[in-house]
Amino acid sequence: MLEAALVAALGGFGAISRCRLNQVVVDVEPSQLLHCMQVLKRHDELSFEQLSDLSGVDFLTYGQADWQTRGATNSGFSRAVATGARAQPSDGQGRFAVVYHLLSVKHNWRLRVRTRLNDEPPRVASVCELWPVANWYEREAFDLFGILFDGHPDLRRILTDYGFIGHPFRKDFPLEGYVEVRYDPDKGRVVNQPVSIEPRTLVPRIIREEDWLSSSKPVQGVADA
Repeated sequence: MLEAALVAALGGFGAISRCRLNQVVVDVEPSQLLHCMQVLKRHDELSFEQLSDLSGVDFLTYGQADWQTRGATNSGFSRAVATGARAQPSDGQGRFAVVYHLLSVKHNWRLRVRTRLNDEPPRVASVCELWPVANWYEREAFDLFGILFDGHPDLRRILTDYGFIGHPFRKDFPLEGYVEVRYDPDKGRVVNQPVSIEPRTLVPRIIREEDWLSSSKPVQGVADA
């Protein structure tokens, strides 16, 4: 029923699909986002009156593996692979996306709306006039991903400190950051300086059970028990 109502109301403004866990998703172009959102909220057959969440996504290293978990030896699995960030995502679409989670209390429906952004800096229309709760959500996406929301009443950082450089949730932002602070006893105050920590890869290692449990061949270099 939800898909039929979306097709009838949107009239081709967005591509409708189903993702994992039976979740309905509407993919919409940034230029059509605000109109699409107005329809989703105000159309009687939809009535998505609540914005539950809004988040940014960076697809820069989408599809890249940070750990090699195949072909174990007696020395264990290989360590994290330090790979440089690609200039464009591997799926050929915009690097950044904004994802909206909507709720229709009237119909007990949930919907995910997604828009991919191709500009640099990435920008899209604000939905604060439709859902005032988006104010802080959009500030968070701006702070962490550098996504600009046109028409936002007060688009400024919300989580990082004053004068913070960069956007820490971008895939090419170093884990150690660019600046560190320390107390300077000579000046009697806290000062900023370039970060002194050596760059390193810190990625959780996930060993997939199907890779080692289902294999009938002994692991190379490990003697039979």
